[in-house]
Amino acid sequence: MEILDGKKVSNDIKDEIAVEVQKMKERGEKVPHLAAVLVGNDGASLTYVGSKVRACERIGFESTLVKMPDTTSETELLAKIKELNEDDDIDGFIVQLPLPSQIDEQKILLAVHPDKDVDGFHPMNFGKMALEMPAFISATPFGILELLERYNVETKGKHTVVIGRSHIVGRPISILMGRKGSPGNSTVTLTHSHTKNIEQIIAQADIVISALGVPNFLKAEMVKENAVVIDVGITRVSDESNPKGYRIVGDVDFENVSKKASFITPVPGGVGPMTIAMLLKNTLLARERHRSNK
Repeated sequence: MEILDGKKVSNDIKDEIAVEVQKMKERGEKVPHLAAVLVGNDGASLTYVGSKVRACERIGFESTLVKMPDTTSETELLAKIKELNEDDDIDGFIVQLPLPSQIDEQKILLAVHPDKDVDGFHPMNFGKMALEMPAFISATPFGILELLERYNVETKGKHTVVIGRSHIVGRPISILMGRKGSPGNSTVTLTHSHTKNIEQIIAQADIVISALGVPNFLKAEMVKENAVVIDVGITRVSDESNPKGYRIVGDVDFENVSKKASFITPVPGGVGPMTIAMLLKNTLLARERHRSNK
């Protein structure tokens, strides 16, 4: 069994991007600029955005954090997005989800210009990705592909079972794993809450990608010997023995499943760190595109 170490790979990617940024500086070029819009004071969102800002500092990107109160109206947020769309200094930006209830998330994501949509959530980027055209790929699926590639995990001709059909992870990774190319060329089954005989389907999988959000859902008896297991789930579970009062748990019963798997991602330290690394990679791609379009 080999651990797919997202922490290590994400650091490698950041180091590679930092080298590219240094070359840009030496050529006198503008470095990539990532902005994040945070509405309200959600604890998890604050932590996540903070880590993005620190990652930008580490690799030499410029970063801007736009904080707006949780009373912000949809109109006010749309005006801020318009401002960021039109600001040539900003290469890419994200609107941190979830948003307060008075704001329609769909409307907000549609308002982000596809060329600056480094989260890869805009329908235009999703559509281009599905058609195997150049596009910003949503950071978590992009991170999964990168992990598989860097550990030389064979996907061609394999049966991939994806658990969960969210627009952010499950659905895009199911499309990407079936695309032409590598990683890809696998036969994909997308399962969800209405799938009958889900255990039998999972038992046939060479590669299992679980993005369900149910702690310890995937048990050892559900996976076959030498399966590749990618755990996207991340849930806070109360734990009085932990100083924080909680611990982070994935969808996979790691202790037991790892005894059968050929490759497996840990939680934390697997897919999570990759998400931020690929967001930075998308921002670098955005800067390069903007430069070549001028």
